[in-house]
Amino acid sequence: MTEVQRRSFLTRLTAYEPLTLITLASIAGGLFVLQRLTSEVLEGETFRFDEVILLALRRADDLAVPIGPDWLTHAVDDITALGGITVLSLLTALITIYLLFDRRWPIAIFVFSSVLTGWLASATLKILVARPRPDIVPHLVEVSDLSFPSGHAMVSAVTYLTLGALVARTQRYPSTRIFVMGAGVFLAVIVGLSRIYLGVHYPTDVLAGWCAGALWALGCWLISKRFVPSRAPDDAQTIANGNGA
Repeated sequence: MTEVQRRSFLTRLTAYEPLTLITLASIAGGLFVLQRLTSEVLEGETFRFDEVILLALRRADDLAVPIGPDWLTHAVDDITALGGITVLSLLTALITIYLLFDRRWPIAIFVFSSVLTGWLASATLKILVARPRPDIVPHLVEVSDLSFPSGHAMVSAVTYLTLGALVARTQRYPSTRIFVMGAGVFLAVIVGLSRIYLGVHYPTDVLAGWCAGALWALGCWLISKRFVPSRAPDDAQTIANGNGA
């Protein structure tokens, strides 16, 4: 590594030191919350909390019927599909291809690998905790895998927040970056809530999914901020030439 490259690396590493410290503190706090929540779930301490919420979303005279108008159930069923593997795979593939066409191949590869490894982490957590699906109320959609953490909540958080954070880095205007991140958070939240409404997850499953997914996205954003360039090679060269001039 040349002296110029070394100085450039150190500059990138220390340019956002306060933000880095805040991010690391958030990750540490999130890991603590996730560990405590998982521990409470394994000990059965959260069952009463989960039961109260699931029962509150169903009619007392018929637990197979959710509260609210009929159209709400259909809308929630459509929303939960936004957290399905099919939709998220298509979205990830399209955004990756867009970034490749835009000649931002480092961040394109990082986006794809971040989302893929996040999905693998979700599947691993499910196997380790091995919590059965709730049987407090009838399920409104068919499910067959394990419950904790909610795969839809975690995978949608991993995908939408990671894509939002990394794609936002490629945007020029702060307002655009805020909108992209806000859209990612909104989608992750409504997908998680839909799983509770449909009765296929305990609320604590969804909370754990959100927490784990947000931690993954935050970690990916921190790594990309330090080591993955967001500009296309031509853009970076143009800026360098302009500074030199």
